[in-house]
Amino acid sequence: MKSIRLVKLFIIGFCLLLPVSVSIADEPSPVLIEADRMISREQDNSVVFIGGVEARQGNIIIRSQEMTVYYSQEDNSKGMASEMEKLICRDNVEISRDDWLGTGDHMVYYAKKRKVVLSGNAKAWHGRNMVSGEKIIHYLDEERTIVEQGENAGGRVKAIIHPESDKK
Repeated sequence: MKSIRLVKLFIIGFCLLLPVSVSIADEPSPVLIEADRMISREQDNSVVFIGGVEARQGNIIIRSQEMTVYYSQEDNSKGMASEMEKLICRDNVEISRDDWLGTGDHMVYYAKKRKVVLSGNAKAWHGRNMVSGEKIIHYLDEERTIVEQGENAGGRVKAIIHPESDKK
């Protein structure tokens, strides 16, 4: 029974992570998660999805080989409540929404800071435009992105910009 609550927690947390169009009834789109396995690890307050993981909500898709959600439990006026702390994806991470695509070896989402960090050969495309570096940090509430290059890769970030891609 606790595993079912953890899956619900993950779905609620996933909804908070991703900005999605709201339906007429002001309810978020449902989340569909598929993987080869799911493991609830109560000792460290986490749920792990392993093997060909794909999570979808509306037009947002996250793919990876492993996805872990960490949560905390707090006592409030309604009893114990769970809150997502962070979401970690490993191996062949791909996040897409419409014509935006981000890839990397690793992704961490920090719920309280509303910050997403793609690392390990991180790349992001918007249409044909692309930026790359060792790490891409995106602050959801600030709509601000920082691209950093690792010291071993020559200390440079790259951007390819196609001016005609703004024309419609």
